Amino acid sequence: MRLLVRRLLDAVVLLWLVLTLTFLLLRAAPGDPTALLVSPAASAADAARARARLGLDRPLWVQYARWTGGILKGDLGESFAQHRPVSQLLARALPVSLGLGLSSLALTFLFGIALGAAHAARRGTASDTVLTIFTTSVYAAPSYWLALALVACFTYGAARWGFPRALRLPAFGVRDPASTSSGLAATADVLRHAILPVFTLTAIGAAGIARYTRTIAADLLRADFVRTARAKGVRPVVVYARHVMTNAMPPLIVLFALALPGVLAGSVFVEVVFAWPGMGRLMVDSIFARDYPVVMGAAALYAALVILANLAGDLALPLVDPRRRS
Repeated sequence: MRLLVRRLLDAVVLLWLVLTLTFLLLRAAPGDPTALLVSPAASAADAARARARLGLDRPLWVQYARWTGGILKGDLGESFAQHRPVSQLLARALPVSLGLGLSSLALTFLFGIALGAAHAARRGTASDTVLTIFTTSVYAAPSYWLALALVACFTYGAARWGFPRALRLPAFGVRDPASTSSGLAATADVLRHAILPVFTLTAIGAAGIARYTRTIAADLLRADFVRTARAKGVRPVVVYARHVMTNAMPPLIVLFALALPGVLAGSVFVEVVFAWPGMGRLMVDSIFARDYPVVMGAAALYAALVILANLAGDLALPLVDPRRRS
C-alpha cells in the first residue's frame, strides 16, 4: 500500500511538471492565435477584442491559474478554432488512437518476443546475423519514412505494378469515403484501412523488442540453472519455455509499459501520414492553428496515459517477480 501511495504521488507531481512545462513552451512559441482567427483586414481594435475574448490579454500567471483551475474541475476549456469543448474533441479522437495504438502494441510484443526468442535460439549462426541486420535496419527506420514507403509500395506501386487486388491497400482515412456499408462490411473496410498504419507501428516496435528479447534470452541460455536442466535431460523446448522465457518476462513487462510512449509518439506521425482522425492528427492540426486549449488537453491526456502505463508496469513487476516484493 505504501508503494502504491508513493507511486501515485510521484505520478501526480510528474504530470503537473509535464503540463506546466508544456504550458510555458506553448506560450513561448512564436505566433498569435488571434492572427489566425480574425480577418487579415480586421483592425487592431478587433484583434484586441478577440484576444480579450480568448483571455490572452491576461498576465501569463492568470492564464495558467485559470487553466489549472479548469482542469482540476474537469473542464479543459473550449477550442479557439472549432468553438467546441476540448473534452468533446478528445472523446471523438481518443478511441481512434487507442484502437490503433493498443492493437499495434499487442502485435508488437507478440511478434517481437517470438522473433527475439527464435533469434536467441539461433545465436552465432548465419540466420542470427541476417536477423540482426534486418531488425536493426527496421528499428532504425523513422516511422514517417516507413509509412511513406508502405504507401508508395502498396497503394501507388501496387496499382502501377499490377499487384493482386488483395495487396492494393488504401492509404488514407479510416473508411472509404464513398462507402455506405454497415455491419461486417463496414468492419472489413476499417480493418483494411488499418493494415498499413498498424503495420508501420508494429514493425518498428517489434524490431526493438526482438533485439531486447534476444539479448535477455541469450544471457539466460548461458545461466547455470539452464545448463543443469539440460544435463538432467529436460527437453530443449521445455527448457526454453519454462526456464528461459519465464525468467525473461519481468524485464519484458517493464519494457511493455515503457513502449507505450514510443507507440503514442509514433502514432502522431502515422495518423498524419495516413489521415487518421485520432489524437495525434488533432494535436498536430491544433499546433499549426495555435489552438492552445486543444494542444494542452491532448498533452494532458497523452501525459496521463504514459504515466499510468509506467505506474502499471511498476506495480505489476512484483506480481510476476517475487524478488521485487521486498
